Amino acid sequence: MDRRVIGHVKWFDPTKGFGFVVADEGGPDILLHANVLRNFGQSSIADASAIELSVQETERGMQATEVLKIQPPEIIPIELEDIDGISAEELAAEPLFPARVKWFDKTKGFGFANIFGHPEDVFVHVEVLRRSGLADLQPGEAICLRTTNGKRGRMATCVTSWEVANQVDE
Repeated sequence: MDRRVIGHVKWFDPTKGFGFVVADEGGPDILLHANVLRNFGQSSIADASAIELSVQETERGMQATEVLKIQPPEIIPIELEDIDGISAEELAAEPLFPARVKWFDKTKGFGFANIFGHPEDVFVHVEVLRRSGLADLQPGEAICLRTTNGKRGRMATCVTSWEVANQVDE
């Protein structure tokens, strides 16, 4: 029988396809498989994100069966000169645009996405991704972006999964 658990992400590696969650109530680490996270609409999750899960005890230990809610880690101010001086409220007031990831290289710390119906690329910085509660993006992944005009072109100020953005509208 499944039970609800609230905790935080200890670590998650999209390449390995799994990670672990620590429950606020204590106890053993909880396995979070990539398929369970994908069913929620995300391919990655930032370390230290708050998470609510359905879990079950298996022969191999506690495992997540469903992700119910994710809250990005506490926002750490980032210093990106293109958005320096723009308040968090102003950034949050911008509309979400549906987009698709062109490519993202976590090692380089950036990548690009395309907003549907717009020809220009949108720059996605790894710090914006982390602040949005994500750790990585996969080519072709459907996402939603809030953007601003930076000194070198359009850049993302917030990234959400397609599914999470659609839940906000419901």
